[in-house]
Amino acid sequence: MSDNPHGPTLFDKILDGDLPCHKVYEDDQVLAFLDIFPLSPGHTLVIPKERRAFMHELSDDAAAGLGRALPKVARAVLAATGAESYNLLQNNGSAAHQAVFHVHVHIIPRIGERGLGVGWKPGRLADAAAAELVAKMRASLQ
Repeated sequence: MSDNPHGPTLFDKILDGDLPCHKVYEDDQVLAFLDIFPLSPGHTLVIPKERRAFMHELSDDAAAGLGRALPKVARAVLAATGAESYNLLQNNGSAAHQAVFHVHVHIIPRIGERGLGVGWKPGRLADAAAAELVAKMRASLQ
């Protein structure tokens, strides 16, 4: 059962066994399965079993479990697809293109022209702005 303020998600239904998935990997902390709308063959989703909408809401244990599973599943994706390159994508919030409000990481192999297209528009970091941001971040970490 989900305690997500966005309501039950498709991933909750998969975790509850109410929807099937093409399971790639499972342990006590995570479930990995093929994306049904893949950007490339082997596009896999890795989700924590802890039901949280955003990465910053995960417990340390759930985040650690996710972190341990990602390299293992990425190796399996590469082995199965023959891809040599891939993207990890993790979105938080509607403005960041999150569509399912359950933490999930996409492993998207790059196969020819198939995969994740990234538009990157970098700015420039000024020293004064950096110092201010670092001070605020460090204060919130204490």
